[in-house]
Amino acid sequence: MTAAAIRLLCVALLAACLSGCVATTAENAPNDPFEKQNRAMFKTNQWLDRNFVYPSAVAYATIVPAPARDRVHDLLQNLNTPVTLANDILQGDLDRAGKSLYRFGVNSTFGVAGLWDVAADFGVPNHTEDFGQTLGVWGVPDGHFMMLPILGPSNPRDATGRLVDFGLDPLSYVHIKQHIWWQAVRTYGTYLDLRARNLNTLQGIERGSIDYYASVRSLYRQSRADAIRNGRPADASDLPDF
Repeated sequence: MTAAAIRLLCVALLAACLSGCVATTAENAPNDPFEKQNRAMFKTNQWLDRNFVYPSAVAYATIVPAPARDRVHDLLQNLNTPVTLANDILQGDLDRAGKSLYRFGVNSTFGVAGLWDVAADFGVPNHTEDFGQTLGVWGVPDGHFMMLPILGPSNPRDATGRLVDFGLDPLSYVHIKQHIWWQAVRTYGTYLDLRARNLNTLQGIERGSIDYYASVRSLYRQSRADAIRNGRPADASDLPDF
């Protein structure tokens, strides 16, 4: 699973615990015409996680002191802020765009290139946006569920969004020596950071699921819908009639 997927699944797990159950509506229906192939890819991804990523995340959480892990987390978060800012603007949300700009300016200076999240201490917490969310805000449907190699759960809208976000990231155009390796380290560092922060949460989802694949599929779709709404309640007209 990707870093974003892990974060979204954790949010969705909390939401599921609070709600107790999820109504069967068109929004959370499987929409998975390639389920057989997706399940096969899911097993492959789980094998990679179990044998490579999970052990490295455990080692990272064990060996690296918490304050150092926090600095890595804040730095990676700050590096992603320009993408969030661009998507805030594309969504027409100038209030959140202003907060993103403020956060990037404050954290890049007073926070020493983003190693400390000073803006959060000043009352402006972090938020994230991606182009998949932007497309959703403008009414583009998610399409069928997809389980991508290594990248994890997705759909055509979010997969397209990934490509656009790469183009929106200013660091994509900074061609320093060994640039591709710096990008690889950043990408894996983001994944490792979130994986280490949510070891118990993801284990809880797996252990509490009769069908782990179905749980991941459902939670991913719910969490993406919640991210597009920025946490606002769903339209009452979409609720089932009891």
